[in-house]
Amino acid sequence: MSALLKKKKFIILNKDKEQEAKKVEEAEVPVDTVVCPSCKAELVKSEVVENKYVCYECGSYFRVRTKNRIKMVADAKTFTPWFEDMEFENPLNFPNYEEKITATQEKTGLHEGVTIGEAKIYGEPVVLGVCDARFLMGSMGHIVGEKIAAAVEQATEKRLPVVLFCCSGGARMQEGIISLMQMAKTSAAIKKHSKAGLLYVPVLTDPTTGGVTASFAMLGDIILAEPGALIGFAGPRVIEQTIGQKLPEGFQRAEFQLEHGFVDAIVERKDLKKTLYKILKMHHVNEGYANFTPATEFKFAPSELMKERSVKSKSMSAWEKVKAARSISRPASVDYMNEIFEDFMEFHGDRYFRDDPAIVGGVAYLDGQPVTVIGVYKGKDMKDCAAHNYGMPSPEGYRKALRLMKQAEKFNRPIITFVNTSGAFCGMEAEEGGQGEAIARNLYEMSDLKVPVLCLMIGEGGSGGALALAVGNEVWMMENATYSILSPEGFASILWKDGKRAKEAAEVMKITAEDLHQLRIVEKIIPEFGGADEDALHDIAMFMKCNMREFLEKYSGMNREELAEDRYKRFRSF
Repeated sequence: MSALLKKKKFIILNKDKEQEAKKVEEAEVPVDTVVCPSCKAELVKSEVVENKYVCYECGSYFRVRTKNRIKMVADAKTFTPWFEDMEFENPLNFPNYEEKITATQEKTGLHEGVTIGEAKIYGEPVVLGVCDARFLMGSMGHIVGEKIAAAVEQATEKRLPVVLFCCSGGARMQEGIISLMQMAKTSAAIKKHSKAGLLYVPVLTDPTTGGVTASFAMLGDIILAEPGALIGFAGPRVIEQTIGQKLPEGFQRAEFQLEHGFVDAIVERKDLKKTLYKILKMHHVNEGYANFTPATEFKFAPSELMKERSVKSKSMSAWEKVKAARSISRPASVDYMNEIFEDFMEFHGDRYFRDDPAIVGGVAYLDGQPVTVIGVYKGKDMKDCAAHNYGMPSPEGYRKALRLMKQAEKFNRPIITFVNTSGAFCGMEAEEGGQGEAIARNLYEMSDLKVPVLCLMIGEGGSGGALALAVGNEVWMMENATYSILSPEGFASILWKDGKRAKEAAEVMKITAEDLHQLRIVEKIIPEFGGADEDALHDIAMFMKCNMREFLEKYSGMNREELAEDRYKRFRSF
């Protein structure tokens, strides 16, 4: 088959449709083709379009025109463009700039490098913007900046979320310093939108660089990226030509940015509309903390068998509970998250340096009530534990957790944390990254969060590394978990100069759930029904879920200031 011909079969059936097909004719019809810029394969254009402009040979992404992007994301016939009549100016009187703009407008059919307006995504109203690389590489001139700022201002007035597809080479050189000012202008408009408690989601596509990266592209509550997109401040060519530094393969790509903590998620194009819908739905204005759906009473009653199994836990020594809390077979935070919550969507990164895999966090539903959920994750086996640093968070892990908690406060979402860590990571790189400051900052900020905060100790609760995620209105503790100033081995080494006396230390440190309940360090003990294993996971999770609902109902009666004051008084009493 030639590149410009495609074979198509026509089957002609007889009129009464009772006989078998009599004739099969093969006819050759011309088709359009496109060449993949990555693998150079010659592709059938209609199949590329059907595949959301993704190469079906190598999976690389084509850049998408504005009208096609809107068609892929917005509901049919719901997009209404705004500010299409802004008049062009040449602020620096740059030679031939007017002619270049006119020619680009005629070639692309676009008014400027960004198209923005109101639309719906599966019925969810949104202000939707699309930058187009065909218009002077999507560079940001004064009209691009003005359209974005004005649209964000209108979104603030209408109390609408904003989704903006970013694609740009950066500042527009023909406008010089005026282009630079657009960075501050768009950022200021987004700040006002954020102060109004509204959602902003930039989607970073290929390429997103320069002044756009250093302004509205990186200021989202949630930042998404397409696979393989080039994302950076100084592009690879600029870096290489300016300082002669050769960049490694994959540098500044979306996957690099995810690993380094600057984007929340990489979303394939086929899943993008559905993902945006889920995010928009999760960020409806939250007027309370117990908006359960269905609004039916949820009760959990342990069976007699469960009660019998709990007898074993109550007879365990402190040292036996230390070993149980450390067991690699103990269900992890993610197990309880999956069992208790619906539609958990994980978000990544601290926006400063890295995404710490020891901390898992995001947004989910508790019977219809949106909640922010954060957990320390140790891992399931030795390889998994190594990948998650054995549940020892680094500074960027605590900063990621705090970013998600502050985001929850902005959108009036309750916060639930699951803590299981032997302690904060104590390596050289953690000290270089400011481990002490990161923990202190969490204690400082969590104390004043103006939403309900519930913290669950589900395994080890080691020192300040655990406390940094446990400044809650209430702290609950599993029956066989531990919570202590440091490990029994460390305690024995410091006080008795003999780490081998760890078993003895565990008995005197008051680290079990019963000890800490008596000391009023924890409000509730979560029964383990014979041990936190896979068999008991569902029962324990349902007990947690029932009590979580009661917790949220209890704190729904408090306003934001009262919630923070309640938490302050809790820790003030110790």
